Order: sequence, then C-alpha cells, then structure tokens
Amino acid sequence: MNTPPLDTHTGAITLDDGELPAILFNKVEKRFGDHVVLHDLDFTVRKGDRVTLIGPSGSGKTTILRLVMTLEEANEGYILIDGKPLTHYEKDGKRVELKEKHKNEMRKRIGMVFQQFNLFPNMTVIENIIEAPVHVLGLSKKDAIERGRALLEKVGLPDKENAHPTQLSGGQQQRVAIARALAMEPEILLLDEVTSALDPEVVGEVLNILRDIARDTDVTMLIVTHEMQFARDVSNRVLMFDSGRIVEEGTPEQIFSDPQEQRTRDFLSAVL
Repeated sequence: MNTPPLDTHTGAITLDDGELPAILFNKVEKRFGDHVVLHDLDFTVRKGDRVTLIGPSGSGKTTILRLVMTLEEANEGYILIDGKPLTHYEKDGKRVELKEKHKNEMRKRIGMVFQQFNLFPNMTVIENIIEAPVHVLGLSKKDAIERGRALLEKVGLPDKENAHPTQLSGGQQQRVAIARALAMEPEILLLDEVTSALDPEVVGEVLNILRDIARDTDVTMLIVTHEMQFARDVSNRVLMFDSGRIVEEGTPEQIFSDPQEQRTRDFLSAVL
C-alpha cells in the first residue's frame, strides 16, 4: 500500500480524502540485534477499520502491535496515531524522539488485550478494571466503577466484580481483560492472539464478545489471530505477513477465497 507523504515539518499526515489515519506506519524498521523483524513497513489503518494480520509465527505481526502500544520502539521510520507522531518525528532530515509526556498522551488512545491476561492477582475484578481510568484518565472512582460494571455486563460477568483473577477460568479472565481495555474508552483496540491461551471450549465465547464489540462500536481494531473464521467475520481488511513484509492484502473474501500470492495460498492451506 502506498503511504501518503509525511509532512516533515509537523509530523502530521492526512489521507487523500482529508481524513486523519487511525494508524500509519511509514518506512518502519524493527531490529532485534542483527535480526530484522520488520522491513521498511508501510501501511495505513483508517478510523473504524478492523484490520487482521495473518501469517506464520515470527513474521512480525505481534511486533507491530507492540510498536503501536509503545512496548517496543522502531529503529527507523515513523508511526502515527490519528495523524500525529507516536514516538518520533522528522526534523531537518533527522529522526527526533518525542518527550515522554507526549508518548503518555498518545498511549491513552490505545487499548491492548494480550495472549496472557496480565490481570493484577492481588486486585478484585472491578479494581483491575478501574485502576487505569482512575489513575491515568483521572476519572472519579464512582464513575469508573459505574463504567466498569456496565462493561462487566457487556462481557457477561456482572456477578464477578468482587472475585479475584485466580477464582476465574481462563475465558473469564480474558473477558475481564477485554473489559479493562475498553474501560479506557480507547480509539484503537489491539488484540494479540487473545484466544491462544484458552481451552478450546471457551474460545467461542471470547470471540463472540469481540464480534459484538466490532458490531456495536466504532473502535478501530488491529488484530493478530490464528482464528481464521474470526478474521473473516470481523475484518474489513486482511494483511498477510511473511518475514516482516506484507505479502498480500485485501478484503477477507479476496484473501480467504481467492488469494493471489502463492505464499498466502500455502499458508492458508496449512492452517485451514
């Protein structure tokens, strides 16, 4: 995909129709030592898009989510959120790092649900959900609890607010993790293999909740999953990755029913 040119003065970028992109990668490279995980990566996610990244393990998919969440930092290139630079901008031909205060403001726009649930074991379910809204967004405890209870209702766990994570099944913990991410009212939701640590019989309940969120909200989603039917149901675009590069992209119908690239065909025949 051709990325629009970066305004090197402001770091901002707009698409052809004047809209600010939800997420934009501009010539991003990520290395771990001598190993290049992402090569000169360009792609754009529009606001409200549901974009799923598929491909073999080690192809760079999770690294993309970690870069957007600022859990990792790119070695080259620029990432923009809502048209604004996330961690670096270009000035006089040089890549300049933005201040931590700016990065923290950008992080507030983004929620992430991980493979492992990452709940605080010493806190109750409701305490896990209200922690960030109170301490990061400055929401009152009363308002945060009200929001948290509504989200527990949404994920089907209204009676678990005083339980601790160890008292919950894996599927229940992941549903709490989804509620916790949504409690920040993010513009962007990152989903990293959210069913891979779950028993097969509870995978469906978690995916159904995510389908509901995709249907009922306008949150932008960037998804890494090995659940191809879920990718087909929820996405409006699918990107096939291999060795840190986009091999092919298209609608779910095109990618799953009529892939153009042999690498995509080989991958799908192995996983479907």
